[in-house]
Amino acid sequence: MLKFKIDKLNELFDTISAETPLAMPLEKAGEADYGRYEKGAKPALGVLKTVKSPKDLFFPQSETLMKFKTEGKNLAVEAPDENVTPFVLFGVKACDYKAFEVLDRVFLADPVDTYYQSKRNAATIVTLACSKPEESCFCKVFGIDAAAPLGDVTTWMDETYLYWQANTNKGESLTEKVRALAEEGGEDAVAKQQKATREIIDKLPFSHLDLSYFKENGTKEIFDRPEWKELSEACLACGTCTFVCPTCQCFDIREFRSAKNEVIRYRCWDSCMYSDFTQMAGGNNRTTQMQRYRQRFMHKLVYYPENNGGLFSCVGCGRCVNKCPQKLNIVKVAKALGGKKHD
Repeated sequence: MLKFKIDKLNELFDTISAETPLAMPLEKAGEADYGRYEKGAKPALGVLKTVKSPKDLFFPQSETLMKFKTEGKNLAVEAPDENVTPFVLFGVKACDYKAFEVLDRVFLADPVDTYYQSKRNAATIVTLACSKPEESCFCKVFGIDAAAPLGDVTTWMDETYLYWQANTNKGESLTEKVRALAEEGGEDAVAKQQKATREIIDKLPFSHLDLSYFKENGTKEIFDRPEWKELSEACLACGTCTFVCPTCQCFDIREFRSAKNEVIRYRCWDSCMYSDFTQMAGGNNRTTQMQRYRQRFMHKLVYYPENNGGLFSCVGCGRCVNKCPQKLNIVKVAKALGGKKHD
């Protein structure tokens, strides 16, 4: 294990970014979100939750798929270069890293989404363990250990050092590039932090959320529960929950004319909470907000696990708990349908 002095972290980031593009949580307008690190940037590693997850680097909010150009009667199709430059993604929390497993099962299953695949192959992911989880966190429910995240490299941070452990060949390669800046050691400090973090997590209000109902009951039983009506009545259909979620993968494909002889086809994030979601010439098969609300949580808790060996499409990051203006989050749904009084 290696350790880097906290007051020398910018030197570490400068060394990595001098050779390879580096993305990490940065301070932006008083918030923390992922962005390209450049010399002089303000890292925000001390912030527990970025506004959006690092999903955006692999499945962007808007992404060009191809361009169509006409020259007289000739039509040319141009696709983006899928040879993505290798890059380092730093500071990913355990929940957000687990979200990649959910996304991979969607985008890397046949037929493979090569746009997503090229970015995943290009990335070296450095995770950062949590030391101060919040009340809205419930990653433990999904078998995630916030004190020991996976990744090509796992790091831990305290007031004095950033501790560094390589886990894969990619991680070892990155480690060799920065080894000269580090000291050896840190195992005892990491073990102490892990123990403290796990003790905090065990006391959080949602850490023992019971999801057994969704494992033990059939789809139709859950689908027909009368609670969906009451739960959805206050929903504003704003879509905030879907846009901050690290596992949501719905998108729309659109086109626009960018020049007289050019049309760009692109995809952009969409939300099952919107009234025009999956709308076709014949209309929409979910005509009420209750149906759309139910669809979102049925997918997270029932449909996705049924098709993916029991893996829930939620990682307990708590962003929806924090951001939903009406407090209509997945925790409330799980408690209500699981037979326990919801907040």
